[in-house]
Amino acid sequence: MSVVVPVLSLAAAASAAYAGHAVLARHNGDVQAWLVRFLTGPGRTSRLLLLLFMALNVKSLPFVWTARIFGAMIRHTLWPRKPLPQRALFHYSITRSRTSLMETDYNFHKSNSTYFADLDASRTHLVMYLLGPGVAALGQNAKNKIVMSPETGRAMPGSLGVGLGAVFCSFRKEIAPYQPYEMWSRVLAWDRKWLYVMTHFVVKGKVKPASFDGSGKPEPAAREWTAADEANLQKHVIATAISKYVFKLGRFTVHPTFLMEHSGLLPERPGESWRGGGPEAVGTMADLDDDEAGEDDEAEGVSVSAEASDAWTWKNVERERRRGMALASQFAALDDAGELFNGGKNGALGIFGPG
Repeated sequence: MSVVVPVLSLAAAASAAYAGHAVLARHNGDVQAWLVRFLTGPGRTSRLLLLLFMALNVKSLPFVWTARIFGAMIRHTLWPRKPLPQRALFHYSITRSRTSLMETDYNFHKSNSTYFADLDASRTHLVMYLLGPGVAALGQNAKNKIVMSPETGRAMPGSLGVGLGAVFCSFRKEIAPYQPYEMWSRVLAWDRKWLYVMTHFVVKGKVKPASFDGSGKPEPAAREWTAADEANLQKHVIATAISKYVFKLGRFTVHPTFLMEHSGLLPERPGESWRGGGPEAVGTMADLDDDEAGEDDEAEGVSVSAEASDAWTWKNVERERRRGMALASQFAALDDAGELFNGGKNGALGIFGPG
């Protein structure tokens, strides 16, 4: 990102400058006359209808997905966040969007396939905002010496890369054309390889968080979370998705906690580091008291008392991670589904097209 973002920003600025220069040069610098001819000259109806169609389907135009993803990367790289409280590790990032006409299927609902493009944007905002400092630090691993090679003992070479391993999405309700909605994404859990992200598609404006950690914009003051808030949550959920990311330095898999730790989101863990202990190299809960371990049976999210308290400890983090892994492990088990492929040894229906 330390290379890609500056290069893309410079290329975009240069392209915009050249396009503006070309338009002015072609029309002798008279932009007003050009606009009048464009809006009133021959063929204006077709041009205006085309502009209207493009405006109503911006999300579906060529390269817009790329602009959405790299726009999120550039935004959170050039304007990094302020320090967050460590409990924000499991808090939601909210991204708003709406369905364009070209995203709908023959039932005039948002097509299931288009949810995945929205998930790309929502996850990018979450990871680049929440873990941006860690991404920047590991992007210069040769200098910062964060991840060391187990073979040479030197800083692991290679550029930092992020890979999407899998996505699961469960659909509850339809989304109508041009209906606005929100994507609520948060860290669900992690193991020695994968960072699991959960995203809820939610009806816009129907759910309001009790407070914000600070996004750089004026936000509503903190409010009391009520029983009515809790009771109405599920009826506003449209779909829920789980995704898993892997971070790489070259071909070496980076433990997700490196990014969390260097983003200031992990409290100190007594004894072993976060990458020690247990078969998944994520630590153990053996020294937790029985009554503390029993808190795992609570609903999603850490307890109200833990959230409200300033004493955010590694036990709070590990309890929440394990609560998330109870769900994420079932999702991860689907990786073995590929072993069911038999190559059609018992026959196939045929080859069909167009595909």
